[in-house]
Amino acid sequence: MKNLLTAGLFLALLGQSAWAAFDVGSLMADLARHPGGKAKFVETRFLAVLDKPLKATGEMTYIAPDRLEKRTLTPKPELMILDKDLLTLERDKQKLSINLASQPQALAFVDSIRGTLAGNRAALERNYLLHLAGTPDKWVLTMLPRDQQMASFVLRIVVSGSGSQMRSIEYLQADGDRSLLTIEPVDGR
Repeated sequence: MKNLLTAGLFLALLGQSAWAAFDVGSLMADLARHPGGKAKFVETRFLAVLDKPLKATGEMTYIAPDRLEKRTLTPKPELMILDKDLLTLERDKQKLSINLASQPQALAFVDSIRGTLAGNRAALERNYLLHLAGTPDKWVLTMLPRDQQMASFVLRIVVSGSGSQMRSIEYLQADGDRSLLTIEPVDGR
């Protein structure tokens, strides 16, 4: 009985030390190992000027480390491609491309997604104060903008996930509006 109790205590301590070691660095390492993939998304935007939220659905593709495609299917088709620092938007047969290198606040906003997907801690910490809560199986990463100008638009970004998978991204804007993007992988990775 004493050996069983000792073994149980030893296993409990091992589990606690594994959880204690879970920090921003270990999360970023897990995320950096993920090669990317495809996912379905539902984006819900809560705007003060509207009585009910706006919903959009579609597909996302991430190719590590710096290509992200977001194809909105409903309510209206739209394509957003982020390839390195070039953002391209296509809607209603119109196409707009923006070099984000000349738009530091926009690049910081984009890096909240891309930096998290890539596990790029340096990019995230350049723009945000990071706070991680939870366990490797269910984590929440909260990002607070470092730049005052950025903070005048976005109060915080909260990314939730499991293992090396992001499951949701919530943006809370300074004006009280917010958006929630839920992500469901379709390729099993």
